[in-house]
Amino acid sequence: MPERLRLVDLVNARLEQFLDERATQLGSIADDLAVFTDAGRDLLSGGKRFRALFCYWGWHAVAGTVRADDLLAELDAHPDLSSVIDAAAALEIFHAAALVHDDIMDKSDTRRGMPAAHRRFEADHARREWVGSAATYGTSSALLLGDLLLGWSDELLDSGLERLADPRSARAARGEFQRMRTEVMVGQYLDIREEVAWRDADEAELLPRAHRVVTYKSAKYSIEAPLALGALMAGGSLEQVSALRAFGLPLGVAFQLRDDLLGVFGDPTVTGKPAGDDLREGKRTVIIALARAALPAGAVRLIDELLGDPSLSDHQIATLQATIRDSGAVETTERIIARSVAEAIAALEDAPLSRSARAELIGLSDLVTRRAH
Repeated sequence: MPERLRLVDLVNARLEQFLDERATQLGSIADDLAVFTDAGRDLLSGGKRFRALFCYWGWHAVAGTVRADDLLAELDAHPDLSSVIDAAAALEIFHAAALVHDDIMDKSDTRRGMPAAHRRFEADHARREWVGSAATYGTSSALLLGDLLLGWSDELLDSGLERLADPRSARAARGEFQRMRTEVMVGQYLDIREEVAWRDADEAELLPRAHRVVTYKSAKYSIEAPLALGALMAGGSLEQVSALRAFGLPLGVAFQLRDDLLGVFGDPTVTGKPAGDDLREGKRTVIIALARAALPAGAVRLIDELLGDPSLSDHQIATLQATIRDSGAVETTERIIARSVAEAIAALEDAPLSRSARAELIGLSDLVTRRAH
């Protein structure tokens, strides 16, 4: 635990330093541009730094040189550790960019208990009584913020990779980051496509299609890619990287399925999102596919009629939640989560990874799948 907390502190400090540098850069252009770094700071001030943690432990699993009680002292002693901190921070900025764009596409009002970025810009327009549409200004400004954060994630990653001792490791890590970025973008498209095109698919295909969205929109970039990125920065062998992928992918699936459950049943005072938010957004998740497969035709019609209506009342949300519970989909999803976690942990057995990293990854597997927000 101490090392985990120290790592989070290091990543947070690097993010603050990076944003300070970018604030100076933008300030030299126009004072008005402070809205971007201010919004970025607020967005990056939340979160559990899971991607940063998995990146570091992917590196540690291969390098295995940093003692659990000496992380801070080893920054100068290990030539590549500061590069790993940069990569871990870059993943957090990339995640922030994805959240900004995701909230626009989902028309979400909140993120982590605060206004979503596009709502923040929209409110600023309305407060100042500027001309034109506040909503259009909000969306356009948030799109630019997301694009800016994407570019900044590349800059921060490159600053770390340029300092790696082994240029081959840097090239491999860069390739992993690029693949992750592509997979997230196409996974996001598959998600929004599924919300509108699900009627075109055979009933038997709805569950595997929902699982494909889970895999590419979230599972790979949340856990598998950060692990592989860290391992490749350490010069990991094919066997080592493959073992971490075999751990990361099923755990990433479990992570997203927990998120999907929270999107339907989560407590808004804990999640920072309205109750049943995924139901109003029309998310065709694994839970919905499981429920539809288990329910009689009348109940399926109810789900299909209500799912995706942004004006759902609290009563309608409660009705949908009860219908999904009655289908047994929640219990089935919990079993899939447990099975996926077991599969992930089994992949670490006898893997050629550092003992301390294996222990920490097992601990993280519990943390990311039992969370309440």
